[in-house]
Amino acid sequence: MKGPSLTMSTTTFPTASILGYPRIGEHRELKFALEKFWKSSPEDRDSYAAELHNTADALSKKRNDTLSSLGLDQEASIPEDFCYYDQILDLVCALGATPDRFAAERDILAHHSPESAEALAAQFTIARGEGDRAALGLTKWFDSNYHYLVPEIGPETQFEFLGSQRLAGVEHYPHMRPVLVGPVTFLLLSRASESAPDDFHPLSRLDDVLGAYEDYIAALSSVGVSWIQCDEPALVSDRWSIPRKDILAAVKRAYQGLAATAKPRLVVALSYGHAADAVDVLAETPVAAVHIDTVRGRWPSAEEAQRWSQSWRDRTLVIGAVSGRNIWRADLSGIFNNLEHLKENLHEDVHLAVSTSTSLQHVPYDVSLETSLDPDIRSWLAFAHQKVEEVAILARGLNEGKAAIASQLEENQAILAARRAHPGVHRADIRQRTAAINEADRHRAPYPERLAAQEKALNLPPLPTTTIGSFPQTSDIRQARAAHRRGDLSTEDYKAAMRKEIHHVIRAQEEVGLDVLVHGEAERNDMVQYFAEHFDGFLTTTHGWVQSYGSRCTRPSILWGDVSRPAPVTVEWSGYAASLTDHVLKGMLTGPVTIMAWSFVREDIPWSEVADQLGLVLRDEIKDLEEAGVGVIQVDEPAIRELLPLRSSEEGEYLRWSVGAFRLATGGARPETSIHTHLCYSDFATVVDAIDRLDADVTSIEASRSKMAVLPAIAEQGFERQLGPGVWDIHSPRVPSVAEIGGLIRRATHALDPRQVWVNPDCGLKTRGWEETTATLKNLVEATRLARQASSTNSR
Repeated sequence: MKGPSLTMSTTTFPTASILGYPRIGEHRELKFALEKFWKSSPEDRDSYAAELHNTADALSKKRNDTLSSLGLDQEASIPEDFCYYDQILDLVCALGATPDRFAAERDILAHHSPESAEALAAQFTIARGEGDRAALGLTKWFDSNYHYLVPEIGPETQFEFLGSQRLAGVEHYPHMRPVLVGPVTFLLLSRASESAPDDFHPLSRLDDVLGAYEDYIAALSSVGVSWIQCDEPALVSDRWSIPRKDILAAVKRAYQGLAATAKPRLVVALSYGHAADAVDVLAETPVAAVHIDTVRGRWPSAEEAQRWSQSWRDRTLVIGAVSGRNIWRADLSGIFNNLEHLKENLHEDVHLAVSTSTSLQHVPYDVSLETSLDPDIRSWLAFAHQKVEEVAILARGLNEGKAAIASQLEENQAILAARRAHPGVHRADIRQRTAAINEADRHRAPYPERLAAQEKALNLPPLPTTTIGSFPQTSDIRQARAAHRRGDLSTEDYKAAMRKEIHHVIRAQEEVGLDVLVHGEAERNDMVQYFAEHFDGFLTTTHGWVQSYGSRCTRPSILWGDVSRPAPVTVEWSGYAASLTDHVLKGMLTGPVTIMAWSFVREDIPWSEVADQLGLVLRDEIKDLEEAGVGVIQVDEPAIRELLPLRSSEEGEYLRWSVGAFRLATGGARPETSIHTHLCYSDFATVVDAIDRLDADVTSIEASRSKMAVLPAIAEQGFERQLGPGVWDIHSPRVPSVAEIGGLIRRATHALDPRQVWVNPDCGLKTRGWEETTATLKNLVEATRLARQASSTNSR
């Protein structure tokens, strides 16, 4: 297999490049091939592994052909960043850095080809867990919507290059640029293993891991690659427990060694923010190119450009000027003017290149596939393919001069002007309502008064049990929604199908013995998209899939204009569910910050204004639910930690508007209405104060994988409201036992006043099957019964 013919230049970094590319396939081909492999029996595994490899090969060929045709036609301009599940998982397996509980899988990785069915199965076991062996932890990749698997590193971890699937990719396409997560970021993102001493930090193993990296780079060099990209996004954050000077010293030590050889050359990428001090340090090492993010970060000052020029002769500064995270057309004229100004301040021997700010894995493939979108709004959008074209235009301007791209710049400015003039972008009625918001709108009655009213209204037992909201979605549910969307199923028949499923979910919860029930969200394909489909100011796509983790994909909605709610959204379904049971029913909403975090959000007005618009429409929905008799309402905010700025200096302003928007949504609720919220995928210790400031009556959090590690920080804060730390990791396909769940409940009731504790899963159950859901909920209820019994006995 041979790649396209490319212009050759191995000494200078290409003027046009991207940091990474989506890997799931335009039609989610990788997702479906992965899930077939996971479901395969041992005797069929080889054939499904072959199908998975064929899918990957086809995606790789299409990627290379497409990117070359779009303008990435220089040596090393195309990144080789494909992986089956996660880039950090690939590195854990390649370096042999597996926890002790996966010793058998490490042995398989050491003695089988990375492309073998055995090695694939071992890799996925580490990712997904098996039986009593818990998977690696899962958390968000910086402040994006992608999740990575968290390495567990201790003094005992053995680092050894065992081989990599990346080698197979570059053997076929040696002109590509392999992408590795850099060693400093790898160790900063790792957590200490359970056996590690309290004062241990994975970064202390830097010298040991560098030996394995050197072997990895040598293996890539042996197959002919000329450039390797090392991603070091951790350097843009100042939220690490290690002093900044020690991190920068680690960067210098790492790259003085890794970049010492003449070939392959290294480009170090700094995405998701700015890190000028890291650029200064990298300038003192032999790295051949450094990438900076000017979208979430900033453009270099004249002084910085002149300083870097002193030590950067014959090296490349790569400007990440086209956003890899949003889907709006870039202001090409503005970017090009900045590039020209920067070039004036750089020495002529410093090569200037243009790229994306981050990998394009955060955006869909191609906006031209979205034929059903409003053509005016579609013209404002740039998915991965369009962003590559924007990079290529800017690079051509750098190479040939502004006159060479004048027509493209003129067309781009016309599109941006049309967007600004669109009537839905600025609605006077919505702007007037947000302007009238006052501080009193963001406050409820004091918590003790609310608690007394809620205890009287709800009459719940100690350690109340509930779920987070969604229940398993069968193929019948998905088919009914799809048929209704296509017009093949009438609205009457669609509603009948949803009511049938709601009836089933209510009865299932009653049978297992839960205290507070939910309607199961059968009508919702996605907790954000559902609301986007019912709010003005949003669009939803057909093919706009992006990877969340593993085979899990989402279609982020597009928030393009001012937001309003034409009619109630959830009242019909929650009201119907409440009519079926005497149990307390919980209504389910998605909070303003999460709607924003999991959408592509307009960038033409401050996010604080967008958040308040969403807060107001949710406030109206809560009022309608109360009037329909729903006394418990959950406003999910799983993403509030995800958007926390990577720089601590920006935290205060973020928490001001994010907490304010939530409290605007809930501030009108009656005292007897119990407001719940839910947070997940988070290092909660960093946002304990924010959780407190949300002023929700009950907060449920993801806590099972960390074995309740977050609770001491919450207890130390003096948190007085109620908390539901998750006791079931729903991201792993296993059924925890009564004893395992009971142990987590005991940890929770020891860390907190038992009167504060609720019992619930980590997250919603949409992706789980009914069999495991029923079995685990029965175990959860039984474990709670035993905990109540023990508490009653101890109190006598």
